[in-house]
Amino acid sequence: MHTITSREHALFKQLIKLEKSARQRRSDCLTLLDGAHLIQAYRRAQGLPIKLIVSESGYQHPEIRSLVSEISKNAEVHAVMFSDGLFKQVSPVKTPTGIIALITIPTTVPNTVNDHQTFCLLLEAIQDPGNLGSILRSAAAAGVSDIYLSDGCADVWSPKTLRAAMGAHFALTLHEASDLVQVIQRFKNSNGKVIAATLRAPRHLYQVDLKGTIALVFGNEGAGLSQQILGVIDEQIAIPMQGNTESLNVAAAAAICFFEKMRQQYYGH
Repeated sequence: MHTITSREHALFKQLIKLEKSARQRRSDCLTLLDGAHLIQAYRRAQGLPIKLIVSESGYQHPEIRSLVSEISKNAEVHAVMFSDGLFKQVSPVKTPTGIIALITIPTTVPNTVNDHQTFCLLLEAIQDPGNLGSILRSAAAAGVSDIYLSDGCADVWSPKTLRAAMGAHFALTLHEASDLVQVIQRFKNSNGKVIAATLRAPRHLYQVDLKGTIALVFGNEGAGLSQQILGVIDEQIAIPMQGNTESLNVAAAAAICFFEKMRQQYYGH
């Protein structure tokens, strides 16, 4: 395995740009997966990465050594070793795991809706990568098929979002830069119902029938949903809360709604 020790190496410069810049990731259609767990999740769902990058110390771990050996059997995948100092600079985490994969970002058409989508999610301007990744993780576990993200959302393929989602990206179809109004209209034309979670809705989550073809909509952590979106949805629902609690974290609220839909689907309203 070739070892890289210079900051002037083209691969090192490329990885630095991809780690730091959403624009670079979009331009190159590439991103970085940090850690053996994410790489294995990608491998099971999507296939082989383009390249593996390991640190000198990371390669001493049996799990990483075995993973590199197994994936590198395919001649199309190149594995390189970085000195620990260089690897720390390209790693998206403060405590490097010892292995990174370079992968292609899957491409999807932003506003595509079809009759096979029975449980979808629309996100307007979710700005925190941790929230976004947590939402994706819960969505995948609850059976969501497609997620539509408006402009203004955090970069769904950033290393931070990928880490928070723990492999959920590869179980979902993600439509970035979507026109949510257009998606809502198309979903309704396909006999789907579009329900938005808001703070002051006339009915709460446990009063609403969530069985059947449903799209759930969640808005920005501070501002909530825009009036444009609220003007085209079918219904607003609130999550009932005890005491003086004013609101929930958007990732927590989304998870509650996802699994209430799953409960109703399996056990009835």
